Amino acid sequence: MALKCGIVGLPNVGKSTLFNCLSNAKAQSANFPFCTIEPNVGVITVPDERLNKLAELVHPEKIVPTTVEIVDIAGLVKGASKGEGLGNKFLANIRETDAIIHVLRCFDDPNVVHVDGSVDPVRDREIIDAELQIKDLETVDSRISKVQKQAQTGGDKQAKLIYEVLVKYKETLEQGRNARTVALETKDEQKIARELFLLTNKPVLYVCNVDEASAVRGNTFVDRVLESVASEQVEILVVAAGIESEIAELDTCEEREMFLAETGLEESGVNRLIKAAYKLLNLETFLTAGPQEVRAWTYRKGSKAPQCAGVIHTDFEKGFIRAEVIKYDDYIRYGSEAAVKEAGKMNVEGKDYVVRDGDIMHFRFNV
Repeated sequence: MALKCGIVGLPNVGKSTLFNCLSNAKAQSANFPFCTIEPNVGVITVPDERLNKLAELVHPEKIVPTTVEIVDIAGLVKGASKGEGLGNKFLANIRETDAIIHVLRCFDDPNVVHVDGSVDPVRDREIIDAELQIKDLETVDSRISKVQKQAQTGGDKQAKLIYEVLVKYKETLEQGRNARTVALETKDEQKIARELFLLTNKPVLYVCNVDEASAVRGNTFVDRVLESVASEQVEILVVAAGIESEIAELDTCEEREMFLAETGLEESGVNRLIKAAYKLLNLETFLTAGPQEVRAWTYRKGSKAPQCAGVIHTDFEKGFIRAEVIKYDDYIRYGSEAAVKEAGKMNVEGKDYVVRDGDIMHFRFNV
């Protein structure tokens, strides 16, 4: 399941620094705009403490975590929708992602140039939102021109529904609001919306990049961001990219844990960001555990057992018979698969079983 998040933001807000912390790929980072031109791509592992705990019991040959692809997209500027900076290319890169991580500068530093001359994360957010909205409005207007006549005079019910959805988006975008704020009532409307691939309809995680002193509790910049997005269904995360850079340079887990304790953080911002991005994509994890490997598998939240079996191999889904399911807590409590079975805690589930995050699965199939 190749899913990707795109990191966006104005130049010099800490995007590439954050990306470098997230992946082993080293994006160029410098104190001037347009340092990042081509999108850098990194495949990052999703931290999951459950894998290590299972491995302590199972002693597998290897541990295989799940992953998410992160794309560092070059800094957008005002006018990007009209091709300013390197706008058209950047907007095309955003369109190819499943979700957006929008980095906002929430720190003062006279040594780091701001492209607009002052630090104002709310203004910065509105600049990028406006550029994405303009591009979405172009998409919507183009589709309306193709379907309007058929919808109004042709008696085509589907065309009429598409037109009604497009008009909702047009009205919202013209008011300077993002497409994700539009309430769609039916599955048919939601399907039409997905097929439009609107930029401002993508799920968003706002990352407030703060200074070290604000890493734990945030600051007034963060408070203003929170207030400005209160009406939208978005996630906000506070991260100090400077601290994350220092953590990334440490060699051992013990050193990292000591560093986090000294700064008052329970978990690194990078780990929190990866987990938040995973959640943003509406993803969950089921597990498999055996002598060869303990492994995490990615699936869409709400998927049923056959679909999850297909994540491992298409034949598993085609020939699905049943799923043997152990809850993670039960496996840890009893210490082995055999002990779980003996305690009667392994469930046999059919095609309608909705998989839960952390389920340890064994699929029976016949092709």
